[in-house]
Amino acid sequence: MDYPQKTFIEVHHAGQWNVAAELTAFSGNRMRVNYLDSYVFGGIGVQVSLRLPVSIAAESMVEGLTGPEPDRRPAPFLYDLVPQGRGRAYLLSKLQLADAEDEVIAPLLMAGAFNPVGNLRVSSAVDFYKDEAAKDPSDVAETGFALQDIADRSEEFLDHITLHSMLAAGTTGVQGVAPKFLLTTNADGRWFADLALDDTMAHEHWLVKLPRGRHDDDRSVLRNEAAYLRLAAACGLHCRNDHKLVGEMLFVRRFDRVRQEGMLHRLHQESVASIVGQRGFGQSHAQQSLVAGIRQVVDEPLQQTIEFIKRDVLNLAMRNTDNHARNTAIQRTVDGRIALTPLFDFAPMFKDPEVVARSCLWRDKQGVRQDEWTQIIENLDVPDDEISLIQHALNEFGRSNNLETMAKDCGVEEDVLAQCKKSIEKQLQQLERLPRLPSIQKDVPNHG
Repeated sequence: MDYPQKTFIEVHHAGQWNVAAELTAFSGNRMRVNYLDSYVFGGIGVQVSLRLPVSIAAESMVEGLTGPEPDRRPAPFLYDLVPQGRGRAYLLSKLQLADAEDEVIAPLLMAGAFNPVGNLRVSSAVDFYKDEAAKDPSDVAETGFALQDIADRSEEFLDHITLHSMLAAGTTGVQGVAPKFLLTTNADGRWFADLALDDTMAHEHWLVKLPRGRHDDDRSVLRNEAAYLRLAAACGLHCRNDHKLVGEMLFVRRFDRVRQEGMLHRLHQESVASIVGQRGFGQSHAQQSLVAGIRQVVDEPLQQTIEFIKRDVLNLAMRNTDNHARNTAIQRTVDGRIALTPLFDFAPMFKDPEVVARSCLWRDKQGVRQDEWTQIIENLDVPDDEISLIQHALNEFGRSNNLETMAKDCGVEEDVLAQCKKSIEKQLQQLERLPRLPSIQKDVPNHG
């Protein structure tokens, strides 16, 4: 199937879509992104990436075989817009293309980036979606579904999702392996595929996750994710705590959509993988490099550093091994604050039958793995006066949270908790060894 070689990146701002930049695809998976003059001087100023300021800038150059040449590699933020998992497979079948890793980035963007998480979309993908949706109009889009219809996976609901396919459900915009789709409710509490409901009628926005596979452990991982998120919230981390488990489906309220004063805002959301310049998927990073990337773009580097490390304490304690760089993201809120998004994809992934290993580890400058928080914090590349503040905040975090009891109270199942007992003890013991500041110290952030 053909796709355009040139299209536009649109930014959602103040309740409407704005054409911001031109996206041009060349042969050999080469691309160019440049802001339009009309956008640069239009006064909006919202970046398509926190790494790409709004400006009429000369092209960045790289060293080629015959000397400097324009950098035509896909910009890192574009990978956040590329469909993954089942959405990717579905779209490739629609486009009649074989999956060739990076070689299909352009067609996946041109046709699939019509409803990504965040505040961006690609014009040609919106056109592609409208053409596909028009082939199978459905009266159900006018009435929606009751929650029980979804919980029971009623024939009518499944027909609706199948009819609109992953396109209307918005699933091509959700990255990851586990099956998931996007749903929206109206003011009457009726449920719709995300793109089947106009923004003016949208009330709440949800991500619905299903088990990754058919094994009992797959179902256990999903059940306990709800409890894990409750635990994170109880520990004071930046976390939405209004998710719900319905049968074998986990409903997680989206935090890239905010309705204020009758207006729907799509918030900028960008993975830390993009922030650190990662192109492609499945790459490992030293945790220190992720911290450095986060600190370069957020408004409160110390607070966000502490939040990031606390999250990893919980990852290690509760054995959430799926910590790749796209499972952490940065967000710009409605008031313009730039910070880590609420915690997401926090679950007992050690139980996953596919054996998901930690991909981002703490390493020193020589690449040697570090496992002790005392050593890790002392060697962080942060201002000297922040070291003691970080140590104290983590010591307090360990002292104020009885993780085993709290996890049980939050609904973590006994078999999961039993398998985390040693890792919980190890983390708390390490945090106890971190030095504390005198009690008169008042300026240490409690949480993110």
